[in-house]
Amino acid sequence: MFFQLMYPIGKFNCLTCNLFLTVPYFIAMLNYVKKVLTKVSFDAQLFEKELRKAIKMLIGDDIRELKQWCYTRFGNQYEAILNRCFVAA
Repeated sequence: MFFQLMYPIGKFNCLTCNLFLTVPYFIAMLNYVKKVLTKVSFDAQLFEKELRKAIKMLIGDDIRELKQWCYTRFGNQYEAILNRCFVAA
């Protein structure tokens, strides 16, 4: 599968970016999402809103990794929210 990065990296134009350059981008996005969810975990509604946004933003393997991380980290606190959000993912 081929993904294009929407932002230029260094002197590369976004039209010439390939998967080789985008992999760090997706890893960075997953780490960013984890930080955001950790910071908003004090509020259930905000947590669910950010989790839904994250699921829309990420792709296959990253969603599976996020799901595993969320259930490990927040399973006791927000199990119902996690079940609702990941049922369609």
